[in-house]
Amino acid sequence: MNETVPGIMEGMDRQIEQAVCDKDTMSSTSVGMSDLSDEILLCILRHVPVCDLLTNVANVCQKLHTLCYDKTLLTNVRLSEEYQADDQLVRHTLKLLANHVQSLSLNSCYWLSGSTLDQLARCKGVTHLDVTGCRLTSLCLSRLLSSLSSLRSLAFDVRPCFNSALLSSEAVDSLSRLTELRQTLFTPSYGVVPCCAQLRKLMLQFDIPDVTREGVGVCCQLMVGQSSVPHYEQLEEFTARLAPGEVNQTLLLLYLAVFSVHIPKHLRVFLVSVPGPNPAHWPAAPSLAQSLGRRGDLVALQLPRTWLDPLSLKRALEGNSPKHLSFSRCPALWPQVFQSLLNGGVRDAAQLISLNLSGINHVPYSECRSVEDQLVAGTMSQVATACSNIKHLNLMHTHYHHECLPGLDGETHLCASLGRFKQLRSLTLPACALSDGINTNHTSARSNPAPSLLFQGLKKAPRVGIQNYKPDSEPSLGGDSTSGLVLLIAGCRFLDTFELIGPGFASALPRLEPCTRASVEPRGMCAWARGVGDAHLAALEALPRLCRLTLAGLPGVLKGTGLIQLTRQCRDLRVLSLANLGSLKTMNYTAALLETLKQCTQLQELRLEQPYLNANASFFEALSSCHRLQRLCLISRSGTFDSLATETFMEQCCQVVMCHMFMGGTLVACRTLQKSLLDRFSAERSALSVVIYPLQHEDLPSVIRGIPLTLLDRITLFQSHVAQPPHLSPM
Repeated sequence: MNETVPGIMEGMDRQIEQAVCDKDTMSSTSVGMSDLSDEILLCILRHVPVCDLLTNVANVCQKLHTLCYDKTLLTNVRLSEEYQADDQLVRHTLKLLANHVQSLSLNSCYWLSGSTLDQLARCKGVTHLDVTGCRLTSLCLSRLLSSLSSLRSLAFDVRPCFNSALLSSEAVDSLSRLTELRQTLFTPSYGVVPCCAQLRKLMLQFDIPDVTREGVGVCCQLMVGQSSVPHYEQLEEFTARLAPGEVNQTLLLLYLAVFSVHIPKHLRVFLVSVPGPNPAHWPAAPSLAQSLGRRGDLVALQLPRTWLDPLSLKRALEGNSPKHLSFSRCPALWPQVFQSLLNGGVRDAAQLISLNLSGINHVPYSECRSVEDQLVAGTMSQVATACSNIKHLNLMHTHYHHECLPGLDGETHLCASLGRFKQLRSLTLPACALSDGINTNHTSARSNPAPSLLFQGLKKAPRVGIQNYKPDSEPSLGGDSTSGLVLLIAGCRFLDTFELIGPGFASALPRLEPCTRASVEPRGMCAWARGVGDAHLAALEALPRLCRLTLAGLPGVLKGTGLIQLTRQCRDLRVLSLANLGSLKTMNYTAALLETLKQCTQLQELRLEQPYLNANASFFEALSSCHRLQRLCLISRSGTFDSLATETFMEQCCQVVMCHMFMGGTLVACRTLQKSLLDRFSAERSALSVVIYPLQHEDLPSVIRGIPLTLLDRITLFQSHVAQPPHLSPM
């Protein structure tokens, strides 16, 4: 890393000299870095990792030294994802930062030792501290809180060894002045909440297993001394995200118990995400909704499907101008959602930035599949007009079936309606939304749906049953027409994140699988999704800003040639996730995948899930072209891997700090390769996380539990990242 910055400087000098050369007079006058204005240099230095900034760039010359210590660079510092920074470098950096930094994030720095975290006490002026994911003991936390008297915002993990009784009186005093707290809970506990009577923001993430590694059930009965939770008198924002499990839901209700007695009058953000089809009921939800609607300053709202009825939702939104709304897996609310957004149910719909409608019209397969609700293009056009500033939209697990029948004027395509969201930055769609229709022998007679249903945003399809995918059917039911997708791309020129997920996709990893399968239908039940193939992938090349792409559950992808064309044009692709493309009985796009990887020179993160993936020498040779790759996750039920090729790849791609492979093979082979990689590369890569394990082994859930949560949530476990609760991101 020390050699990187001088090389960048020299390269930029050469580019600048070439750019300012007068082509007419052939003047030899040149401009170097030192001739640039301070403002331009500060813009450049803002992109240099802070460890390099202070230990290398600052030593180049006096001018750069002065600029590197400018308050605009050092007031707010993030050491997150500086994977090359070991304990020694971080300790040295903290020493140099001590008198300058006010907001410091070590979020996800899971590799740092306790002695390094102790050095945070040097930063006396810190007001915001995020050590989520760090191995922080109760005593270490006590020392930090005792030293950081100006602290107003704290984020940390509550692990099984946490003991609030070990906090000193000075630490408790510091906690009493906190206004923001984020806790990631790995054990049933109130954490430090009972000490924080002035909280304005409380963010919780529950990740407690129902059973221990030894198979003993986890008890959610809290200590008597921890029951004195304050009544959140000043609370303005409450956010909670739960992993699957009954213990997490029980603990959430304990945190919310005081809301049954007293709802904070200043509350304006309430985001609760509970996985699974049947979240525990919370009786106080209607009272909360009524309270949120009184003040008129609601900013964000998300509630589990069983907590709200349409009337309560109407009261919560009435007179408000929210910025973030999520109604994921809430089919009972969809009529009211569209009525509120389109019929004056909110004060100013143009304030809405993020909208999550994932699964809002989904009828579970186990309940009823004779009739299917669909999104209506005309209604989405109205939403685009009313909510003109939406930047993040999630329509996963919904349906849209475009019908083009001979002799009839075609209806407006949903993609044309979505193209009217001119400010859109990130979008998640069901695969069937891109299809231009299926063959006429697969469609039924067309009739006009009732106006009321059209207004509500969904329509009842007039056919009986669902078109099943037949193995001997034509490869592409709708041909290769991409006219709908072209309209979407033409309208959303700023799109940088795109997720396309088939209705039958569920990841093979076990942790979220039961909850995921409750939200999807069996693969192949939607014939329109089958019509999305390589031509559609190739059309995505027209998105010049695309940097994050997820493609999952697309049976219509035959050879993967669209990936080649896509990556040839989208040169800035940083994150790529591919899962279950084409046939599940063979890997039919291997050649295209290898060519695709050779073109992804900017790729930093790759997640690949396919039942028959062969991670052989050719695969890792192609992957070695991704010189900037940092995180790799391979998932394959019947896949194989080449141990020697894996080691060679890790040696060539020196920035890779995460290698997770859940494939076929024996436990001995997996453990041997894992140990070999750790032995060879751990010394030079402090943040290295290597997990190689048979996908179908019975102990896999406990292995997954040992992976750093930040890596699980980011890449290892498949999940959408569009229009998710914004307040759960790192501070």
